[in-house]
Amino acid sequence: MNKIFIPSPQRPTTRAADGLPRWRWTVTEIEKMAADGYFHEDERFELVGGEIVPISPKGRRHEILRGKLAFRFTKLAPDGVFVISEPHFNLADDTYLTPDILVHPAALDTPDVRGADALLVVEIAETTLRYDLNTKAPIYAANGVREYWVVNTGTFATMVHKELSGQSYEFVKEIAPSLVVAPSLVPALAVSLGTFERD
Repeated sequence: MNKIFIPSPQRPTTRAADGLPRWRWTVTEIEKMAADGYFHEDERFELVGGEIVPISPKGRRHEILRGKLAFRFTKLAPDGVFVISEPHFNLADDTYLTPDILVHPAALDTPDVRGADALLVVEIAETTLRYDLNTKAPIYAANGVREYWVVNTGTFATMVHKELSGQSYEFVKEIAPSLVVAPSLVPALAVSLGTFERD
């Protein structure tokens, strides 16, 4: 029997061990636990440096904007470029994130894509703006993601991160929704987020 423990979808979190050593989980271990039924199918989390981090539920504005942007990117994508929503993005042995949109070479299967392979990573921020800017940006940079966008659902502005420098980006700039923003590695995906406000 594979399913040993099926928790409530309302799993509580804790900070009881702050400052204390913790067990470091690997992506392989988490995938095995998921296959064995240790997690409820509706549970959403990421693995950051070996620690399981719950993800906030997605709000209506977030889902509408993510869907529209992913659809637009898919229509604009040139041959050889693949656009996927909410993939399991393996960055290291102990880290995977679930970006809202991942753009990568079609020659690679999504589970095999690593940070340096990504052509663009996009997070749509409705309730997670600080997490996306302050926590995820250094993780993506440290793992070689060359361009990272954070789109604010409240303002439709896009914070563009590029030009890697260690665990950070040299270029970080907010682009107004009225302006066209284009990924440097896939300029065909140029878009003006302001058009989605009128959709």
